[in-house]
Amino acid sequence: MKILRKASSRSSTAYAALFLLGILGTIPFSGCNRGRHTSDSRLRQIDDMLDAQLPAGTSKSKVSFYLSSQGFPVEAANVPNAIVATVHHVDTETLRPATARVTFHFDARDNLTTYELAFAPGSGAQP
Repeated sequence: MKILRKASSRSSTAYAALFLLGILGTIPFSGCNRGRHTSDSRLRQIDDMLDAQLPAGTSKSKVSFYLSSQGFPVEAANVPNAIVATVHHVDTETLRPATARVTFHFDARDNLTTYELAFAPGSGAQP
């Protein structure tokens, strides 16, 4: 009877360990780029800034106001329910300027759903 209890205890411990390893193994894949809108490391600080200032659900009028108040030029969007802007920022770690072309997407109620960043050439120019 003691042998059966030891075997049962060992197998449940092994299953628990495998379960935990499985869960911990998925964390790097699900948590690293959470909230990221670009994989370009040059645009990381722009992404962080926009994510903090313009979270999902922000109204289109507030996004427009933010962009104009920061002096970021807005261009005509080819997509309905979108705003396209050129965002400039100086990376505080490298002290190099970076520029992103950002496309903000809105739902039918004009609330921000997401945005996409792309590196914009000629990022040496600052407004």
